[in-house]
Amino acid sequence: MMKAAVLTGHGELDNLQFVDNLTVPDPQSDEVRIKMKVAALNRLDLFVRQGWKGLHLDFPHVICADGAGVVDAVGDSVTHVQVGDAVSIDPTLIPTDSPARFSGLENQSRDMAILGEHHQGVAAEYVVLPQRNLVKMPSDFDFAEAAAAGLVYVTAWHSLMTRGGLRAGETVLIVGAGGGVNSASIQIAKLAGASVTVIGSNEEKCQLAQELGADVTVNREETPEWSRALYKMTDKRGFDVVVDNVGEVTFADSIRSTCVGGRLLVVGATTGPFPKFDLRQLFARQINIIGSTMGPHRDYVDVMKLVFAGKLKAVIGERFSLSEAQAAQAVLEKGDTFGKIVLTIDG
Repeated sequence: MMKAAVLTGHGELDNLQFVDNLTVPDPQSDEVRIKMKVAALNRLDLFVRQGWKGLHLDFPHVICADGAGVVDAVGDSVTHVQVGDAVSIDPTLIPTDSPARFSGLENQSRDMAILGEHHQGVAAEYVVLPQRNLVKMPSDFDFAEAAAAGLVYVTAWHSLMTRGGLRAGETVLIVGAGGGVNSASIQIAKLAGASVTVIGSNEEKCQLAQELGADVTVNREETPEWSRALYKMTDKRGFDVVVDNVGEVTFADSIRSTCVGGRLLVVGATTGPFPKFDLRQLFARQINIIGSTMGPHRDYVDVMKLVFAGKLKAVIGERFSLSEAQAAQAVLEKGDTFGKIVLTIDG
């Protein structure tokens, strides 16, 4: 039997439980069993716990999309990894018979599923996954950093680089500093040669954003009308690229902060999905709104190579043991942590 952090149903925090009676899975053909070392939480875990119409789970449901561990056993036809390899996990699943599997844009397919959301997650002692989902890590690389990078780094990379076409010399505004996607976006934008401005909710988060490479930070507590301030700061031009994953509360300000012909990138809506804004701003200034979800496997591989090379570094806010998963989600729900929250599973 094995230990895991599972949902027993949708709703409040007490639906998240630590159990020690799940069956250890066996790998089938093309599958690999991983002895998990670390899993990482995302805001997605909160949404899955709360549930929504159309989400049907088999309970108990193992949480978490992100993780890293060591290959423990392999099924027939596995050639990509072998027992003993340290691996990180691509959090998206594609059926073996899906036409999108080799398209390079499998994240745009209706067949795509996300670990911990549509499928059992990785916050367990053992996980079985297709070999496609695994990327070998350097043997001395930190499992926690690999786990913390996964979903947020492939999401930020696909949004900024693949969908957004970010170029060196452009200006980028990132609305929010503390979330995993935003901390990843700061580093990716700087690595791409952009100038980065960040809107932080307080002075501490602004300082941490600067440590990640932000050129300019604006404290929302001190400057609540930050779009007006940025309009003056940029000599009424605005930004080439604006990253807004906050949603309803900030979207109108983000539109106003985007330059003529600029791009507004959206990968989430943490404050709600129904923003109100002036449509005249959109067409008169020819703003491109670009939606993006997760990323294809090739983007996961590309961005994790940069993480393993030390050119990008996942930000870890807090660490908990697997048995403390409920407390970890409580901290995530509060929203004060800068960076990712990880669960140590083995040692």
